Amino acid sequence: MRIIKIFIILGIILLISLCFLILNKNLTGHSINKYSYTKAICNEKNFCQDYEIYCNNGKLENLKPISGAVIQNSDSWKDPRDKETIENFCK
Repeated sequence: MRIIKIFIILGIILLISLCFLILNKNLTGHSINKYSYTKAICNEKNFCQDYEIYCNNGKLENLKPISGAVIQNSDSWKDPRDKETIENFCK
């Protein structure tokens, strides 16, 4: 009889612990789409700087230059990449 009481008490403690863990997690049902990547951004004088681009749910959160990652291309250099605006970096 004493063993049954101990098992019941342990079961209740286990259930309470599991409920506490489950309820304290952030279970909103929404997926978080947060990421970052690097990209070289060039101006009209062919000066290019690498940036780390931080995105959060499809929106630009931060654009941070990477120090030491700069290139000055010749005047005749043409950027082979498609033109892209800052607004489209995270889409």
